[in-house]
Amino acid sequence: MNPPVAIGAAEGTGASQALALREFHRFDAFGARFLYMVPSAGIFRMDEAGCAVLDALSGAPKDTDALVEELAGQFDVDRILGTIQELTEIRAIGDPSAPKEEVPNDLPPADFPLNTMVLNVTNKCNLACTYCYEYGDDKIVDTQYGKQPKFMSDDTAEESVEFLLAESRGQPVAHLTFFGGETLLNFPILQKTVAYARRRAAEEGTRIEFSLTTNATLLKPDVIQWLADNDIGVTISIDGPKPVQDGLRVFHNGKGTYDVVLPKIKELIATHRSRPIGARVTLTQKNLNVLEIYRHLTQEIGFREVGLAPVTTQDHRDYAITPDAKDHMLSQFRELAQEWLACAIRDEHHGFTNVTDTIEEIHKGVSKAYGCGAGLGLMGVATDGDVSLCHRFAGSPEHTIGTVKDGVDREKQGKFLVDHHISTKTDCHTCWARPICSGGCYHEAHVQYGDSSKANLHYCTWVRSWTHTCLEIYGALAEKNPKFLERFDA
Repeated sequence: MNPPVAIGAAEGTGASQALALREFHRFDAFGARFLYMVPSAGIFRMDEAGCAVLDALSGAPKDTDALVEELAGQFDVDRILGTIQELTEIRAIGDPSAPKEEVPNDLPPADFPLNTMVLNVTNKCNLACTYCYEYGDDKIVDTQYGKQPKFMSDDTAEESVEFLLAESRGQPVAHLTFFGGETLLNFPILQKTVAYARRRAAEEGTRIEFSLTTNATLLKPDVIQWLADNDIGVTISIDGPKPVQDGLRVFHNGKGTYDVVLPKIKELIATHRSRPIGARVTLTQKNLNVLEIYRHLTQEIGFREVGLAPVTTQDHRDYAITPDAKDHMLSQFRELAQEWLACAIRDEHHGFTNVTDTIEEIHKGVSKAYGCGAGLGLMGVATDGDVSLCHRFAGSPEHTIGTVKDGVDREKQGKFLVDHHISTKTDCHTCWARPICSGGCYHEAHVQYGDSSKANLHYCTWVRSWTHTCLEIYGALAEKNPKFLERFDA
């Protein structure tokens, strides 16, 4: 999507007709008014005439003649009629008797290609983080006594690569992310898989990019050098300064991890220069000083990028974030968003990826039918080769849709795509933020409601508030430094 289109400068004529406001969300930036259109996700900048027409219709429907008469003292007739025509074309206004636009049940094609495969190379972990969705109170798979092997085998890893090559269907680039448990507990399989995947991708005339997530405890010098030499993207799971990290992310004996991981992370950042090293923070009721966490990770440790996400858990857990705490968290997110904007206006980097990711979706006009790409463009593979909706469901029979050996069960996948489509989430149909959210994370819904197809209603206010903030950031950039937005066109 290009920067917002201006509305209100056209000239035109037309017969009188009844008009009313339709579905959009208004936001302002640097004195300019914008419309975020729902469900198309288009953004339009209003001029005086466009604002005047919308304001005139804000109380009740009016016909064209009444609008012209009301606004004739401000604008000439042709401009009023041209503005009405443009607003009608973008569906900001329309026939008051017309039914509300239904959310289309536009299922993806059966041959939709796989873009990212998350390979759970182990379901063991050397930490005992209380809030962990995989090992904590909210786990959905028995990783300790379940049937899945603790470590993925060479054969399963190779079959997974073949699965990715087949399901990505000749795309120029596919993505393979290594995951756990603690990913580096099975470091030998990473080395073998990368070598095998590179060779097979070259034979198929394609390319595979690699990344992994790790808790950093096993980042030995030879591991760090291998990551750098092989251009592996790295995300570190870390929750903040020493008191925060040691209160949440501990070894099985209860000892904190901060002093162990800090020198390893700094060595990784100093050695691995080809790709930015990112941090992934889980926010809980016990660690909500977002600004302190962000500044520590970027300014004191040196992370290039930091993303923060609220913990996934049931409300009665003592680390679950309360409603008041969510408001506090949001206010800090907004402060960081303003910092991000100030940097963007100066063409400078800011590492708060929560803003970057949302701005990219806004700029590209993303209007989601699904909360994410799980089960479609993204799939997770368990240690035994079962293919799940995503890595968070790896090993869960309820959320398994095939195997790397036999391929995707299209009947199971099709049922998932029908059940999880935005058209089935009636609570979302009146929400203006649904193009960006589409009901949210399936795993979050499963933990909260026992059903991955449910909308995450407990985060609706948060999502709308954060999306509004990012729209304001987008509008401000469109006004002050529109060229910055071009970097999201790729």
